Amino acid sequence: MKVFILAGEPSGDRLGGALMAGLKELRPDVAFAGIGGEMMQAEGLTSQFPMEELSVMGIAEVLPKYFHLKRRIRETADAVLAMKPDVMITIDAPDFSLRVAKLVKEASDTRTVHYVAPTVWAWRPKRAQKMAKVIDHVLALFPFEPPYMEAAGMDCDFVGHPVVTEPQATEAEAQAFRAAHNIGDAPLVLVLPGSRTGEVTRLAPIFGPAITEVARQKPDAKFVLPCARHVAPKVAELTADWPVKPILLDPNQGSTPDEKRAAFRAADVALAASGTVSLELAAANTPMVIAYKFNAITQYLIERMALIDTFTLVNLVSETRAVPEFVGKNCLPEKIAPAILQTLANPQPQRDAMATTMDRLGKGGERPGLRAARAILARMP
Repeated sequence: MKVFILAGEPSGDRLGGALMAGLKELRPDVAFAGIGGEMMQAEGLTSQFPMEELSVMGIAEVLPKYFHLKRRIRETADAVLAMKPDVMITIDAPDFSLRVAKLVKEASDTRTVHYVAPTVWAWRPKRAQKMAKVIDHVLALFPFEPPYMEAAGMDCDFVGHPVVTEPQATEAEAQAFRAAHNIGDAPLVLVLPGSRTGEVTRLAPIFGPAITEVARQKPDAKFVLPCARHVAPKVAELTADWPVKPILLDPNQGSTPDEKRAAFRAADVALAASGTVSLELAAANTPMVIAYKFNAITQYLIERMALIDTFTLVNLVSETRAVPEFVGKNCLPEKIAPAILQTLANPQPQRDAMATTMDRLGKGGERPGLRAARAILARMP
């Protein structure tokens, strides 16, 4: 069995690596070609070119590389056509993936699978119909997504979310983290202002006053802020003048993923940017308050085009509104701080919603990579 598989960013590489492992388990004769990062290469892929070339976000970043990316799209499509695989699997990165799929479909009848459904349930629903012209089968991370894809004319299987298989810290590791940082039994607030420079820059001036107010009302509270490696210097700069000094977990200063996991488990509540981090917190059973401020153009578009009343994945998957959310014009310290205090006082509704979320995303079932592989093979002609 021949498979051409491509991913364009680290999250896709993780999905791709797990999917390749599943395919190898079910079809030992499988052979791979394509584009991927470290995890896919560890499963036997020789990447056609460095995946990092595709990890570009935003118009300002894409424009200077437009012609280079266009060449890579053509080059990738030509490689697929030359290989004549039994299936081509594209993972997220829709701007690149779907352009490759279009060229492949124009020149062949190669079966195409796309892993990660577009968020048509949130905005721009017509993307599904456009995608259906070049994609045969979609693998969805969320259980409510298949009807949207099927209505557009594609096969779709919910295969579970990888967050349910990620390692979690033990209670002993959480207590060790508290002891190492002299936290003791104090209320611990996890502060997560994002992993991109733009969002950290927008949110730090809001998160700082919010946690300062929490500290004023709870003088014994402690705060910890895990940093992504590439934004850690910016985080240190932006938090330097905060009246409350959080413990910074900086990978550039020796902080490890195990320490971050222990912080998640040890925390009593988190203040977090909107995004998949809400699922990471749910997996760690850590109640949360979600806040996010978009740039002006994105905010304008979302106010007019959004189809949902919450952006928090725990709320969407659990079909509750248990997690307080302050987005756009509501992303204000004076609104966020009381929600943190209320969540500290009564975390149980969130714990119930988080447990429901993990169950619905496949916790305790077959691992998502194997489910995805099984779904692909079951739909093959």
